[in-house]
This record gives sequence, structure tokens and C-alpha cells, in this order.
Amino acid sequence: MENVSTLDYLLEIETKAAAMVNDAQAEADRRTHENEVKNHSAHEERLKVEVQRLDALFQESKENTKKQYLDALEEYRREISSINVNVERFCALLNEYLDAEG
Repeated sequence: MENVSTLDYLLEIETKAAAMVNDAQAEADRRTHENEVKNHSAHEERLKVEVQRLDALFQESKENTKKQYLDALEEYRREISSINVNVERFCALLNEYLDAEG
């Protein structure tokens, strides 16, 4: 009878140990999931901040490029408008060239 009592005791201990292992696994799974959610949220927030920073940088760069383009275009227009065009002299040179070719 003593052997049966000992076996029952060992089975009871094994059952309790299995329950403890299951509880520990459930707690580990819960903590792992909690950390994954937390890390995902933190990553999403960092990503959002970085996207906003890069978008602001892009907009600033775009505006600077547009301003440089408009300034260069205005300078070009000023240069072009300041050139004196002597149409008569141009026609005379053209006629000279065409006569020399022909």
C-alpha cells in the first residue's frame, strides 16, 4: 500500500508541476505579447516622427530650389532684356554670310 501512496503523491506533484509550467508559459506569452505591442507602438511613433522630419526637410528643400530657380530665371530675363539688339546689323551680317556661301 505504501507504494500506491507514494505513486499517488508523485502523480500529484507531477500534476502540480505541470500546472506551474503551464502557468509560467502563459505568463511568459502574456509578457512577450505585451512587450511586442509596446515595442511596435514605440517603433510606429519613432517612424511617424521621422517621416514628419523628412517631409519638413523635403518641403524646405523644395521651396529653396523653387526660389533659386525663380531667382535664376529673373536674372536671365534681366540679362536678356538688357541686350541691345541691332536688327539692321544682324540682317547685314546674315546677308554677308549667305552671299559668301552662295
